[in-house]
Amino acid sequence: MSGTLYVVATPIGNREDLSQRARRILSEVTVIACEDTRHSRPLLATIGVGAELIAYHEHNEDQVTASLLMRLLAGESMALISDAGTPLISDPGFVLVRAAREQGIRVEPIPGPCAAICALSAAGLPSDRFLFVGFPPRTQAQRLTWCQGFVKEPGTIICYESGRRAAATLADMAEALGAERRALVARELTKRFETFLLDTLKALSERVASSPEQQLGELVILIEGDVRGEDERDQAEQRRVLALLAAELPLKQAAALAAAITGGARNQLYKAALAMRDQADP
Repeated sequence: MSGTLYVVATPIGNREDLSQRARRILSEVTVIACEDTRHSRPLLATIGVGAELIAYHEHNEDQVTASLLMRLLAGESMALISDAGTPLISDPGFVLVRAAREQGIRVEPIPGPCAAICALSAAGLPSDRFLFVGFPPRTQAQRLTWCQGFVKEPGTIICYESGRRAAATLADMAEALGAERRALVARELTKRFETFLLDTLKALSERVASSPEQQLGELVILIEGDVRGEDERDQAEQRRVLALLAAELPLKQAAALAAAITGGARNQLYKAALAMRDQADP
């Protein structure tokens, strides 16, 4: 029988966030694939884990995956971890997990910290729908083009960014998405100097640019979705339903039913129905 590949979430800052299940799995496997052995070894040492560590990162994953698969197929169980948080979320691991699935190897997630979800849970921005877009491109032209891909996204947009590029990225987001779009910058999550800055994109870009402290480490940026686009879609659906009902029913009754179905305002829908009738009359 082949071994199991465990995808293990590790702390993003506070080591107390490592779950008991993660501790047990890390102590039971024979090998741990990690981004940087020098980074992971101190964490593992604190919980008494002495498993073999193998460097597995974006520069060698294509080469190392084959040897890791052979060990899994030979019956060894293995843990995949990243430097912090949940593997594969803007971190290496996709190549290995996909290959393991293709070989019929059991892949078992060990859930835990994730910077994107951690920031979203405390941001105060809508969380019923969100889009994670990873790291922005590094040049201004590429970032502006990149932003166009989600300019009409109604859900909260989440990305990671290096502190030293954060001010420039926020300024480009303000240009592409709107200077007054609300956003939040989360830094040092779960650590002693954890900070949340909530403001408009323009104000945040200026604040981060003027604060060297806010330019340290990696940040999570969350941007409010395109609420105006959502309103326009709602209004279009209300007009569509109203037109269907108005073709068969008296206008007041059609407006009342359209309001009940779509949640729109009955008086406004009645006015819209009158306008439709006037446009239809020769």
